[in-house]
Amino acid sequence: MATSGIASIFFISAPLKLDANKPRPCVLTNMKAVLQRVLSSSVTVNDQVVSGIGKGILVLAAIGPYDTKKDADSMAAKVLKMKLWPDEDGSNWKKSVQDIQGEVLCVSQFTLFASTKKGNKPDFHGAAKPEMAKELYEYFVSKVRTLYHAERVRDGVFQAMMQVSLVNDGPVTLEIDTAPAKKESAATTPTLSTPASESAK
Repeated sequence: MATSGIASIFFISAPLKLDANKPRPCVLTNMKAVLQRVLSSSVTVNDQVVSGIGKGILVLAAIGPYDTKKDADSMAAKVLKMKLWPDEDGSNWKKSVQDIQGEVLCVSQFTLFASTKKGNKPDFHGAAKPEMAKELYEYFVSKVRTLYHAERVRDGVFQAMMQVSLVNDGPVTLEIDTAPAKKESAATTPTLSTPASESAK
């Protein structure tokens, strides 16, 4: 039987105006997101709950300096199509948030681009600058709403100090990005470490 974890996470949502014709340096990664399968999640700002969802996905999304609308389009589609739930027969990784008619909570999370290679202080130079990140992040959220049911997609507050609470269902957490798939990677369903009770189904 799946277990649930309760967590409260503190975020500051802030992280170069991009020339779409400029090649993306191979040393930089693409747009990133952490997906968490949740029973519920909410965002609080200044002691006020500003967003909340029930069963669905919490999306922590990070914009890189060379990301474009194409990355945001790809990420929005991935979020909605990722198979994180079992089917009616109990077979895992069969249904997406769309299939279960769940909800989506998006939170901007530039710290996913942190570099910790030097010393103990994280370096966030790999994230896009706030003005560019805000524009593309808002486009990403609007794309998720367009591809799904707008009333089932919630958002945090960009560049605010947020308290994000969630009940992680599983727990199930995975990181995805918009980098092109490598030839040797043909899997379309995530391979995850799961509780023994789930993997045995």
